[in-house]
Amino acid sequence: MESYEARVHSGFPEGKPDVSDPRVLAWLIRRNGLEMTHLSRGSHIGSVLSVAEIIAVLYTSVLNVDPKDPKKPDRDRLILSKGHAGSAVYSALAETGFFPVEQLKTHYANGSVLSGHVSHKGVPGVEVSTGALGHGLGIGVGMALGARMDRAPWRTFVVLGDGECDEGSVWESALQAAQYGLDRLVAVVDYNHMQSLTTVEKTLKLEPFEQKWRDFGWNAESVDGHDTEALKAAFDRAKGNAGSGKPSVILAHTVKGRGVSFMENNILWHYRTPQGEEYEAALAELEAQRP
Repeated sequence: MESYEARVHSGFPEGKPDVSDPRVLAWLIRRNGLEMTHLSRGSHIGSVLSVAEIIAVLYTSVLNVDPKDPKKPDRDRLILSKGHAGSAVYSALAETGFFPVEQLKTHYANGSVLSGHVSHKGVPGVEVSTGALGHGLGIGVGMALGARMDRAPWRTFVVLGDGECDEGSVWESALQAAQYGLDRLVAVVDYNHMQSLTTVEKTLKLEPFEQKWRDFGWNAESVDGHDTEALKAAFDRAKGNAGSGKPSVILAHTVKGRGVSFMENNILWHYRTPQGEEYEAALAELEAQRP
């Protein structure tokens, strides 16, 4: 029987994808996300597909992390506040060498450390378990403040969903980050304009979203969240803001379900699991996009 890793990597030369290329890693995040939610009958494939380039650029071009030493003291900290997209981070970690790719097939299985919402317990490279939305930025503020008090060189990154920005705890944390001048803290919002059961617009309007962050004392900019070069440039600018006395936020405009035509902008795929003909159709579309 073909192994999980061989199945996912089969179209690459000698079965070895170049995971230093963010476009390749983003594709693998999507491909693994589809396979993992298919095998586990788990949810949130739409969110995994939207956040793929954000996670890929972080792991290929931004984060100071080492799969051979996941707990090295000077590593950057990444918090996936939208913990329901955990399979995206699991995929990035496995593909970049933190643990075997084959382990991804255990996602959401009874007894597996790869829980449906991202967990740090037993998973090298994950800093904190998340999934109760609205908590991640507050944790990031605490980490960033602790780094400053310790005069440590590392930076803190928090990936949020747009829907969780309905939470008052997010804006309380945003105020604190600005008050403390945490200019080594970077937030990224996966702004796919959909949440849970409908659109963000119909649930609780966020616009003017970028201006709100500025009014709360942040450096803020909007980018195409599926353009790896634009994302990398935005992260570079955020790094350059260190010393400005302001935290930075990148509003990454994305498409829920990106890469699978019938999942795109379809709220059904926030919870629906890909099975049968839908799985096969999604797989065919992704395979046609292999970089």
